[in-house]
Amino acid sequence: MGRVRVVVVYVLVCCFCFAAQARCEEPQKVSVCQLKAHPPAYNHTLIEVEGFVSHDFEDFTLFDPACPDWPAVWLEYGGKVNSDTTSCCGRTAARSHRQELQVEGISVPLVHDALYRQFDKEIQPPFRSGNFGSIVHATLIGRFFAGREEQFGNGEPFWDAYGHMGCCSLLAIQEVQSVDPQDRGDLDYGASYDQPTAEKVGCGYEDLAPIKRSGDPIRAQQRADQGEEAWAFQDPRRVASDALIRLAKIKTAGPLGLKETRRAEGRIVYEWSESGESFPFMVVVSRPFWLSRYARDPKRVAWVAVAVYRFSCD
Repeated sequence: MGRVRVVVVYVLVCCFCFAAQARCEEPQKVSVCQLKAHPPAYNHTLIEVEGFVSHDFEDFTLFDPACPDWPAVWLEYGGKVNSDTTSCCGRTAARSHRQELQVEGISVPLVHDALYRQFDKEIQPPFRSGNFGSIVHATLIGRFFAGREEQFGNGEPFWDAYGHMGCCSLLAIQEVQSVDPQDRGDLDYGASYDQPTAEKVGCGYEDLAPIKRSGDPIRAQQRADQGEEAWAFQDPRRVASDALIRLAKIKTAGPLGLKETRRAEGRIVYEWSESGESFPFMVVVSRPFWLSRYARDPKRVAWVAVAVYRFSCD
């Protein structure tokens, strides 16, 4: 009789473990940079990873500005929940699947708790940034799938197969361990940036310097923290002017007379055109939420240029 009770207790404990927590396997803690540096080393592994999540049109990815953008890691919910991310060929209308997510023959459950609901609320519309998606900081537990190995033209390997146009490796989210609230009105929580609108036939624009999260903004924050460019905390117009002068190689003795065209939480858009030039430049400056993690004082985030465009017509 005592043996029967032991077996029953064991079964109940396991059932509770899988039903209430959706995992008995202990996840391996790994950084985003480690994951990107050696994707096959974590293939099919249950991992715990802390990083930033970007959710927007054709984008549901995990990133850390401290490491390169590529290879990219696509995200998807486990269980029967659809993330409602538009990728490649349209979106699934329903927010749920009929069956639990299976990837490469492995079922991935999902813990539906308060942290999951908070995380999902932060990444879904309506976004604080308007039409520019959402970035949150979170700790996730999930099953990682490296995908298939490919090679760039120079012979360097990369991993893809999942996500938009098969861009990425995959982290199937099983549980949300933590998520930071979007509770600051001075920061930009957007995942993408304003772009020019070409209204005339034959007209368009070029991105003068695609600014990566892993490069210029962090260095700009460091210069502001060190007092080299302390004005970047208070003078977004000068930040925009300096970026445009540098990237467009404009010869001028002083700052440009930029015109502000849009302002939102932690973001300002400016335009400028040379004398006699009908097609202006456009500069987007921001106080990115994610940059607060790299600031000496998280409450003092510098203004940084995140996009610079030049209009042109054929």
